[in-house]
Amino acid sequence: MSTNTNTSTNAGTKTKSRSLDGRVAVITGGSSGIGSATAEHLAELGASVAVIARRADRLDDLVARITKNGGTAIAIAADVTDPEAVQAAADRVEAELGGADLLFNNAGVMLPAPIEERTTELWQRQIDINISGLMHVIGAFVPQLVRAAEERGVADLINTSSIAAQNIFQNFAVYTGTKAYVSHMSRNLRTELGPKNVRVSALEPGLVRTELQSHVTDDGALEWLDGVRESLEWLTPEDVAGAVGYLAGLPARVNFQQLTLMPTGQLG
Repeated sequence: MSTNTNTSTNAGTKTKSRSLDGRVAVITGGSSGIGSATAEHLAELGASVAVIARRADRLDDLVARITKNGGTAIAIAADVTDPEAVQAAADRVEAELGGADLLFNNAGVMLPAPIEERTTELWQRQIDINISGLMHVIGAFVPQLVRAAEERGVADLINTSSIAAQNIFQNFAVYTGTKAYVSHMSRNLRTELGPKNVRVSALEPGLVRTELQSHVTDDGALEWLDGVRESLEWLTPEDVAGAVGYLAGLPARVNFQQLTLMPTGQLG
């Protein structure tokens, strides 16, 4: 079980919740955006964090920031599409941090295009990362989560889905399909892991200002994204990080199976 303590400033005028003291969090897609912000936030809440992504230099910078602020973090350069690399990452978390009790499965990519263009390499990349990569990580870390739940009374598996799992977006069919998989798989996985005190949640953000949009090459999708960027205020990575910290800090009896987080002005 997570403990709840407070740390005060010297002046005694501020307190900061340490709701995740003693917990070990793993974050995939940790080199930027939501993953990076979540790693820093969970460390502030007291968790030891392991950040996993391909870009080692970004991870090293993130770990340096966390440790400078008094947190505990390790960087693991690995590609989630490589099951052997993911298992090696899990083994390292077990050896160095004692095993994970909180997994934020966040690596993903968004590559929209009209289906008639038959951009099969984009289809496959989204499937490889958003579905296969997600499952490689789940397979490698679930044994640690189950053991942690036996010892502590609760563990958390939080999968990043998207509002696209529910809503309709032109030229985003493959991406939305992969995110629908994430949400539906997460709901079903609760039937296996819930009785073992592992909470499973699908986090479905709307528009978030991250690097995700920088990978888009389709002109129509870019035009649409530029339009909505000007017309409404998007979520920040820190907004999503706060939601992850909230889910993980809930009493063990509470499991949000799905949490949709939207910009106030986004209607669909």
